[in-house]
Amino acid sequence: MITASQIITELENCGNAEKAAHLSGFFKTGKGQYGEGDRFLGVTVPEQRAVAKKYAAAELPVLEQLLASPFHEQRLTALLILVRKYQKSKTAPEKEQYIRFYLSHTRFINNWDLVDLSCYALLGHWLQDKERSLLYELAESTNLWEQRIAIVSCMHFVRQGDFKDCLAIADKLLLHPHDLIHKATGWLLRETGKRDKDTLVAFLQDRYLQMPRTMLRYAIERFPEEERKKWMKRGNLKTGK
Repeated sequence: MITASQIITELENCGNAEKAAHLSGFFKTGKGQYGEGDRFLGVTVPEQRAVAKKYAAAELPVLEQLLASPFHEQRLTALLILVRKYQKSKTAPEKEQYIRFYLSHTRFINNWDLVDLSCYALLGHWLQDKERSLLYELAESTNLWEQRIAIVSCMHFVRQGDFKDCLAIADKLLLHPHDLIHKATGWLLRETGKRDKDTLVAFLQDRYLQMPRTMLRYAIERFPEEERKKWMKRGNLKTGK
C-alpha cells in the first residue's frame, strides 16, 4: 500500500535548495504577499509529474495528507495524482468522488499553479455536460483561489468552442482588485479570442474602459501590434494614464 511517507521521500530526494530559494521568491511567499508562508523543496514540475505517475494508485487519504503539507510540491503532487485518478476512472460515481474531494480541499489549493494545473482538468471536464452554477458560486467566494478556480475551469469549455460561462464569469470578475485574477481572466479571454476573435472584441467593446490594464493587455495579446496599441491607447486616454 502506498503511503504519504513514500511520496514525501521521493520529493525530498528530488529537492534542490537553490531552486527552493528561487521558487519562494517567484511564488511571492514573503510577509503580506499572496503566497505568504508557503515552503518549497525545489522540485520541478516534470519531476513532480514523474512522482505522480509512479504513485498514481495512492488513495484519497494519502492525498489528503499531502494536501495538508506546508510544502508546495507535496500539495501539487497530490493534485497531479488526483487528476490522473480522475482521468483514468471509468464510472461517473468514481469521477464524482474525486470532484467532491477536490472541492472539499480548496483551502489547500492556495497558489496559482496549484489552481491552474488541476481545475479545468477536473472541474471543467466534470461540468462539461452539467449545470454550472457551482462556478458562479466560486466566482463570488471570498477566497481568491476559489475565484481563480471559477474562471480557469472555463478553459475546458473554451477549448470546445463554448464561451458563454467564461464571458459571464469574466464579467463577474471584471473589477476584481487582485492582479492574479486580472491575469487569469485576461488569459481566458485571450484563449476565447484565439478561437473567435469577434466574440472577444464584442465583449471588450463595452468593457475595456473599466477593465484593469493587466486584464486588457492579456486579453489582446494575440492581436496584431497596431491593433493592440489602439486598444491600450484608448484605455490610457480614458484612465488618464
